[in-house]
Amino acid sequence: MATATAASPLLIFLLVQLNIVLFHLPGDSSIALALAQPQQQNISIERRQPALVKSTCNSTSFYDLCIDALDADPSSSTADVPGLCAIAVSAAAGNASGTASFLANASDAAATPQADRALLRTCAGKYLAAHDALLAARVSLAEQAYDYAFVHVSAAAEYPAVCRTLFRRRRQQQRANRMYPAELGKREVALRRLCTIALDIISLLQTQEL
Repeated sequence: MATATAASPLLIFLLVQLNIVLFHLPGDSSIALALAQPQQQNISIERRQPALVKSTCNSTSFYDLCIDALDADPSSSTADVPGLCAIAVSAAAGNASGTASFLANASDAAATPQADRALLRTCAGKYLAAHDALLAARVSLAEQAYDYAFVHVSAAAEYPAVCRTLFRRRRQQQRANRMYPAELGKREVALRRLCTIALDIISLLQTQEL
């Protein structure tokens, strides 16, 4: 009995010391901090997105692309819905202009076959026409002429389809195996989606007018 009584305080002391050591292990605190950081970062990112940007993009067909397009313009943090719509239209116009330059450069490249150059220049012209239509949409938005803005953006979305048709027609006529360029296909899809986002926001503006 005396041995058991003497051992109890020693056992308690060892357990206390062990708990102290475990509690102060640097690895535990580092792990806890590492686990907490991603949540904190997500919260910070969420807070940086204005509520109006989120709610406006929720009304579009491509939420993530809408968020990316609007966040790329710092003025989106203070813009109203018409301002956000103008930013979306500008993003589409930037895509159209960039694709026109891409096609013009490709048509002038030494490695481009002579038979392809005229077609690429024609396609560049279609994307420039899309760019001009989107600039006209910006003017209509500024005048609150949302019906006209809708028409201009709709036209801009259709110009790339003409380019795809020209490629398909040439392929059929020449019975060639040349496919529609993958890079051009990606740019076409991006422009069409950006135009869809702009059209969705214009529709939201039209609804708010009723």
